[in-house]
Amino acid sequence: MRAATDLSFLSRKPAMILTAVLVAQAALVYGFTRSELIPDHHPLTTLSRDLGAWRLVQETEIDRETLDLLKADDTLSRTYGNTATGDSAHLYVAFFKTQRTGQAPHSPKNCLPGSGWVPSVSDTVSIELPGRPAIPANRYIVQKGDARSLVYYWYQSRDRVVASEYEAKFYVVADALRYNRTDTALVRVIVPINRGESQAKCERAAQDFIRSSFSALRSHFPA
Repeated sequence: MRAATDLSFLSRKPAMILTAVLVAQAALVYGFTRSELIPDHHPLTTLSRDLGAWRLVQETEIDRETLDLLKADDTLSRTYGNTATGDSAHLYVAFFKTQRTGQAPHSPKNCLPGSGWVPSVSDTVSIELPGRPAIPANRYIVQKGDARSLVYYWYQSRDRVVASEYEAKFYVVADALRYNRTDTALVRVIVPINRGESQAKCERAAQDFIRSSFSALRSHFPA
C-alpha cells in the first residue's frame, strides 16, 4: 500500500514564506500580462477657470523637453488667485493612463532638489475636506535663495488619495490585479511664502485652494 504523503513541511515558516512569494509572483505575472483596461478621462484643460473664490490667473504651457521627460498622458499647469485675499496658488497635475510601460509620476521629493529648491520642512499632513473624509498630503517648505514656497503633493485616482510613494506603488500592483488598471495622477499645489508673510497664513491659503478645487479636479479622473 502506498505511504501517505507527508505535508507537514508546508507548516514550517520558510516554506510558508516561499509559498507566499511564489503566489505573489504568479499574481503579478497574471496581473501584468493581461491586456490592460485603459479608462477614459476628462481632459485636464477643461478644469473650471473658477474654483470657489479662486480664479484662473495664468495657464503655463509645459515645454516639449519636460513633457518628454514626464511621459504623462495629460498635464495641467495653472496659477489661480483668490479674489478675496489676494493669495495665489499654482496647481500642477500629471495624469497617467497606465504605468505598465515605464510611465510613472516623478516624485517632487526628487524633482524639487534637482531644480535648486532645498527643503527645510518635510512631513505628512491631513487636510480636511467639506463633506468628505480628510486626505493625506506630503508637505514641504522649500527655499531657493531668498524665495520660499509651501508645497503639497499627493497621488490620486477618482476614489483614492495617498501620500506615500511606497503606498502608491503598492496600489499599482493591487489595481492591476483587481481592476486590470494602473492609472493614477500626481497632484501638486505650491503657494509662495512672500516676504513678511507667516507660514500659517500660507498654510490656510493652500488648504483653502485644495478644498475649493478637490471635487472639480476629482471629476476629471476615471471612476
